[in-house]
Amino acid sequence: MNDLDSLVQSAESDFSAAATPADLENAKARFLGKTGRVTELLKGMAALPVEEKKTRGAEINVVKQRIEAALTARRQALADAELQAQLKAEALDVTLPGRARGQGGLHPVSRSLERIEQIFGSMGFDVADGPEIEEDWYNFTALNTPEDHPARSMHDTFYVEGGQLLRTHTSPMQVRYAMQHVQKYKDAKTMPEIRVIAPGRTYRVDSDATHSPMFHQCEGLWIGENVSFKDLRSVFADFFRTFFETDDLQIRFRPSFFPFTEPSAEVDIAFSSGPLKGRWLEVAGSGQVHPNVVKNFGLDPEHYIGFAFGMGPDRLTMLRYGVNDLRLFFDGDLRFLSQFR
Repeated sequence: MNDLDSLVQSAESDFSAAATPADLENAKARFLGKTGRVTELLKGMAALPVEEKKTRGAEINVVKQRIEAALTARRQALADAELQAQLKAEALDVTLPGRARGQGGLHPVSRSLERIEQIFGSMGFDVADGPEIEEDWYNFTALNTPEDHPARSMHDTFYVEGGQLLRTHTSPMQVRYAMQHVQKYKDAKTMPEIRVIAPGRTYRVDSDATHSPMFHQCEGLWIGENVSFKDLRSVFADFFRTFFETDDLQIRFRPSFFPFTEPSAEVDIAFSSGPLKGRWLEVAGSGQVHPNVVKNFGLDPEHYIGFAFGMGPDRLTMLRYGVNDLRLFFDGDLRFLSQFR
């Protein structure tokens, strides 16, 4: 074996011993680098006679090609080994069962809204839906709310461009529905009673454990020729007993004030058992529709009478499921929401 064959064998041995690409590059430098053994052989040709240079140069070029081929082969081998290691680490066992996607469910407040609509629907109430960006007239003026009322304050209401606002309650839909109802039956000999609820999102500048800047309300309206507080009490009694699935509760009305009703009353309930036993809880506001509001509907308050009410589905949901912080409904925490699937 001559010195050139020995050089090739030495290079192949060093390349095979390289366990990483970095080791392989170091081995390459020892043979093909600026001071490598092959490079030194090429430099040494300067001292050879002309005829010997041709023969020696050809031999060295063959050796260089063999070493470069060995280098390329080892690079590919290391790359293949790295790929196999990666594939093994990321191997997918296709015989394993697939990962099932978690089953979703309705938000607890959405559950309550559906329940409210079903219960009032069984009593003959329509469901009205309308804009959340509302006009001042529908939100305040038509509901007998004067310009100096606190609800019009920037501290309570979100105003937007063009004099509009984010509705502070869903009562504007009572006005819109009643006006459309009156217009529809203006030429009829008799007008059917107005029975409607308006559930939806509302907005006020408020945020704590029991209040949110965005919250839900459900307003209701019943207008006819002979609608009384007795009817109002019957509606609430049936609703709350059905909603909470118990007859074991009491209802009371407390005098209050709302600009769009006269007289007005807060509605409280008390359970006779359970963790809230004996506690009176405020759950709604109500009252006989104010004559000015009846006029704004396009009706004669001397001929038509009725009541309106408003309740918070968020608060009813808290009572139904025993939740003590309203903000939990809107944080988007799946650990909390998954309990209601």
